[in-house]
Amino acid sequence: MRGWLGYGFSGSPRTCGWNSTNFGAGEPDGIEILKEIRSFRADLPVILLTGKGSVDAAVEAVQEGAADFIEKDLFVEDKLELSMEKVERMLDVLRENARLRAENEALDRDNIFYRTELGQRYKIVSGSERIDTILQQIEQIASIPRPVLVRGERGTGKELIAAALHYGGARAQRPFVKLNCAALSESLLESELFGHEKGAFTGASDMRRGRFETADGGTLFLDEIGNTTLEFQQNLLRVLEYQEFERIGGNKTIRVDVRVVAATNADLEAEIEAGRFRADLYDRLRFSEIGLPPLRERREDIRPLVEYFARQMAEEVPAIGSRTFGEEALQALEAYAWPGNVRELKFAVERALCVATGELVEAPDLPAEVVGTDAEGAPTGVGGTYDEQMQNYEAGLLRRSLAASNRSQKDAATGLGLTYDRFRHLLRKHEMTGS
Repeated sequence: MRGWLGYGFSGSPRTCGWNSTNFGAGEPDGIEILKEIRSFRADLPVILLTGKGSVDAAVEAVQEGAADFIEKDLFVEDKLELSMEKVERMLDVLRENARLRAENEALDRDNIFYRTELGQRYKIVSGSERIDTILQQIEQIASIPRPVLVRGERGTGKELIAAALHYGGARAQRPFVKLNCAALSESLLESELFGHEKGAFTGASDMRRGRFETADGGTLFLDEIGNTTLEFQQNLLRVLEYQEFERIGGNKTIRVDVRVVAATNADLEAEIEAGRFRADLYDRLRFSEIGLPPLRERREDIRPLVEYFARQMAEEVPAIGSRTFGEEALQALEAYAWPGNVRELKFAVERALCVATGELVEAPDLPAEVVGTDAEGAPTGVGGTYDEQMQNYEAGLLRRSLAASNRSQKDAATGLGLTYDRFRHLLRKHEMTGS
C-alpha cells in the first residue's frame, strides 16, 4: 500500500498520494504511515488507497483505525465518493462528540460552585447548611400537588426556589409560568391570571387565555402575593380550592390542574392583623412553607457567590477576563449587611469587575455603600484588627439605616430592631448625628 488520504476535522479534505517513485528503499508503507498519523491525530479519519490490496491488508488497516480501505481499479472514483460520504458522517459524529465534551467540561467547571448534589441539581450556589436544609425540603415536597409559600426578603432568590420546586418534581416537563402580582393593577391582574372573553371590557378585541390556563399541568409562580387586594385574594382562593374559574366576561367554567407557588417579602401575619390579607388564603398557601434566610445570616455563601458571579460576568463580557477578588475586597463584601441580599451582591460584583483596572479586584473598586468612606473619601471597614473592623461595620449599619430613613433616628432605630435610646447611644459612640 503506497497511498493515503486524510480528511481533516474542520471538514476540509487534505490529500497526499504516494507511488513507488516517492519512496526509496526502507520507506514506510501505508500501514506504518497510518500508525504515525493516528499517534498524533487519533480523531483524523484516514482512507488508505492501494494499487494492490488483500483481505489481510484491509483487515489490518481497519484494525489500525483506517476509516476505509480502497483498492485502485476502474471504479476507484465511485469508491472514493462513497468513502468520502462515510467520512462526512464520521465527522458529524466527531463534531457532536466534541460539542458534548465541551458542555461536560463547562458543567464540571460550574460544579465547583455547588456545595451538594442537590445544589447542583437545582443550580443553587451555596456554602450554607441552612440552604442545604431548604434543598432537602424542596426534594421532599417538589412532587406534592399542593401550594407552597416562599418567604424571604427582596433579592434572596425566591424565584429560584420556585423553579427548583417545579423542575425537581413530577411537573418538570410541563409549563413553568411566572407573574409578578405587584407589577399590575387589580383589573389587569385578574385578566392576566384568568384570561378574558372578546368584548369583556374596552380593548378586549380577542379572547385571551390567562396564566392559569397556560400553566395547566404545570406550576404557576405568583411573586409578591402580599401586594394584592382582598377581592383578588378571594378569587384566587376559589381557584386554589376547586381548580376552576371563569374568564372575565365569560360564563364557561374552566378546569385546570395547576400547582401554585406564591412568594412574598411582606409580614403576612401583620397584614392579616391589619385586615389587608385573608387568613383563609394564607392558610391555604402555606400547605408547605419555605423561609429563605437573608444573606447577612449566611455569610458563608458570599465567597462562592462572588466567584460564581465573576465567572458569569467573564463569560458574558470577555474583555473583563478572569479577574479575581482580593482578600480585603472579600472581607468587605462579607462585612456588609446586604439589604438587597443576593441580587444586590450580584450587581456589586459586576460593578466592581467593570471598575477594576487590574486582574485583582481591590476594596476601593467596590461600591461606596459596601466599604463606606471617611471624610477624605477613603474606604473604611476594610483591614485592621477584628475590633476595628467590627466598629467600622457597626458604624456602616448606622449610616445606612439613617440614609434609608431620611435621617429619622426613630425610623432608623425601628429598621434595625433597636430601641430609640440604644440607637442614640450608638450614634454618640460613633460621633454621628441624625434628625
